Amino acid sequence: MEHLRIRPGTDVDLASFDPNDTSGFDGGKSEAVAELKRLRKRLADLQYRFWADGGEKLLVVLQALDSGGKDGTIRRVFAGVNPQGVRVHGFKKPTEIELAHDYLWRVHRHTPASGMIAVFNRSHYEDVLVVRVLGLVPEERWRKRYGHINAFERLLTDEGTTIVKFYLHISEDEQAERFQARLDDPTKRWKFSKGDLATRSQWDAYMAAYNEALSKTSTEHAPWYVVPANKKWYRNLVVARTLIGILESMDLQFPEPEEDLDDIVIV
Repeated sequence: MEHLRIRPGTDVDLASFDPNDTSGFDGGKSEAVAELKRLRKRLADLQYRFWADGGEKLLVVLQALDSGGKDGTIRRVFAGVNPQGVRVHGFKKPTEIELAHDYLWRVHRHTPASGMIAVFNRSHYEDVLVVRVLGLVPEERWRKRYGHINAFERLLTDEGTTIVKFYLHISEDEQAERFQARLDDPTKRWKFSKGDLATRSQWDAYMAAYNEALSKTSTEHAPWYVVPANKKWYRNLVVARTLIGILESMDLQFPEPEEDLDDIVIV
């Protein structure tokens, strides 16, 4: 999945990334579903070892436009992992208490402890995305946040956290189809808000915000991956394979058991 990783200093233009791309997998949806089942088993095994080892921390950041697939990615990729070792946190509109603090205050307390995997459904990047597009703070203020975020993520990695960030890249046409599907399905209509149309009307502004955020905050210690996400099955494969590669690169060990256990028989 390295071809999807944004190298530090890269000037990102999302228009050059094909959201329908499935390079590296030619088996189609049916084979992808079978492959994902195998990958989930491997991910669950690695997460169990990760939790037992207790010496590592992993932060997974998911960002996307509305209907981009953040919830679906979490549901499909992390099915089967031990919930005691994984925490998912969704960042919605800040509360009054959160707004009374600096913008990273509400984020830091949800970063992973040792032995834990934290998954952010949206994240601190909202403060250089939606805040920028809606003009919620002056430009001179939000522009400084790229540096803040890089320093914050450097702090986390210096203290032992591995960070991986996924931008789930869908096309404007795909978003329209997903919105319409929600409206047409009585069981999913609750997921649609009229406010989604206002956000959709600012597509170009959000693309510009994402281009700059990805360009300025993809680092060696906290890389961004642009995940082609029009095809959900390929999106899931990319995220699962990337996470497995990261976990396999760690020297995860089971703790040493107590001595003299071989002769114990439970009666």
